[in-house]
Amino acid sequence: MTRFWIVAVAMLAALTAMAQTSAPVPAWRGYDEAADARADIEQGRAQAAASGKRVLVVFGANWCGDCRVLDTAMKQGRLKALMDGRYVVVKVDVARFDKNVDIAQRYGVPLKKGIPTVAVLAADGSVSFVTAGGELADARSMGEDALLRFFDRPL
Repeated sequence: MTRFWIVAVAMLAALTAMAQTSAPVPAWRGYDEAADARADIEQGRAQAAASGKRVLVVFGANWCGDCRVLDTAMKQGRLKALMDGRYVVVKVDVARFDKNVDIAQRYGVPLKKGIPTVAVLAADGSVSFVTAGGELADARSMGEDALLRFFDRPL
């Protein structure tokens, strides 16, 4: 019985030492919670007009796993190349569906169908596409190929 306690104390000491030397894992913050979404969209429109691209407004939140997956996918591989070639991406934080809701409504984006959700804008601000049925709300199960097919069609 004494050996058990010696081993248990040694293991506890080792785990405590490991926990104290491990760096904390930073929280993912893909959506700037302090951003001025209207100003960001206007800046995106100006960049799109100058580059001949369209604006991809992505509505999401930092707590959303599907938003995280989509954001990560858009920053790597074939999807990144597609995004860089066609769009100026603007991310809009909707928090717990209580922030920037008026912006989503302005573009006809139904947040209640799930996030992430997107609106594609021409440089003049007119809406050319909206995910009206929660098409990206299950981004975790879509995979790169499905996301690429989604964004590689005329939007």
